[in-house]
Amino acid sequence: MRFRGPGRTGGRNEESSASGPPQVEQLETVVLYSRPGCHLCEEALAEIVSLRSEGYRFELREIDIESDESLLRRLLERIPVVEVGGQVVSELVLDRAALMARLDTVRP
Repeated sequence: MRFRGPGRTGGRNEESSASGPPQVEQLETVVLYSRPGCHLCEEALAEIVSLRSEGYRFELREIDIESDESLLRRLLERIPVVEVGGQVVSELVLDRAALMARLDTVRP
């Protein structure tokens, strides 16, 4: 599968602790299934990224459905599809409220 490169993922933050080694914070993963030339996918991506400026912390993976025939067949008529923790929270048009609600249930 092809993934978008740097700048699209939130990564992990390491925080130092006075009593021990650095701790790695586990971030929830938001997966955006999309394809090149999909304007709804680009709009969804911009909205998802904008959530970071509102304090939401997550890792973002964008998966090109054209990289896998099975994904292409299954998701072509539904993209953009957004999953959080393996659960679909939005398809066709980004449901920002549903995504935020899901992230709120997993946000530290």
